[in-house]
Amino acid sequence: MKFRPARLVAPALALVAGLPLHFAALADPDALWRIVHDRCVPAQQRGDGPAPCAAVHLEHGVDHGDAVLKDLRGVLQFLLIPTERITGIESPAILAPDATNYWQDAWDARRYMGALHGAPLPRDAIALAINAQAARSQNQLHIHVSCVRPDLRARLAAAQSEIGADWTPLAGGWMGHPYAVRRIVGSDLGPVNPFRLVAGGVPGAAAAMGAQTIAVVGARFADGHDGFYVLAGHTDRAAGIEGSAEDDAQEHRCTVLR
Repeated sequence: MKFRPARLVAPALALVAGLPLHFAALADPDALWRIVHDRCVPAQQRGDGPAPCAAVHLEHGVDHGDAVLKDLRGVLQFLLIPTERITGIESPAILAPDATNYWQDAWDARRYMGALHGAPLPRDAIALAINAQAARSQNQLHIHVSCVRPDLRARLAAAQSEIGADWTPLAGGWMGHPYAVRRIVGSDLGPVNPFRLVAGGVPGAAAAMGAQTIAVVGARFADGHDGFYVLAGHTDRAAGIEGSAEDDAQEHRCTVLR
């Protein structure tokens, strides 16, 4: 993902912060799509900049582009949204052979969190999340880019010796919900697409992607290597579980930074 020069980030974010919208509370399930498709993309294509988005990336065309949009819920939360029409995690497009790795683009979008915060954020303060179909309000795929829950960060750090490169149940679950967890070693997600990891490794996930929820948490392991924890949960209506990794893994007040 390419970024606008740093000197242009603050003005763009100032425009976004003034939007009188709370995206998570909008009744229109196509509101995010309309903002990106009808406003941000045309503005970028005209050469007027990305507003009301913070950034629009069309280097590989609209079908493989994305937009970064400030969500008014949370002091630093952004949304990474494809500029292609993709309804959500249930869409076959996310696993297509030529699918864009939106997780890498979402990880890159932490730069905008740092711009608002006034300094880059530690990698282990950041969590990415996508909700299951039953747990979302918008019918356009979006990855939440926000702060990790401090208690989840501590839990994963304490259990890191038990978390390897293969999927394993997170002992005791998290927030009362069962999660599988694995680690990725590497500074970014370019070589690894968490959608493919879940579909290819979590039993039953490939046949029911709409029921999956995924969180990716930045980490620095005890051996000094950078990496990520990937958590995979799922909707279980009988147990009252909607499948919201956003709620389980992220804390939008960003108390982890205090």
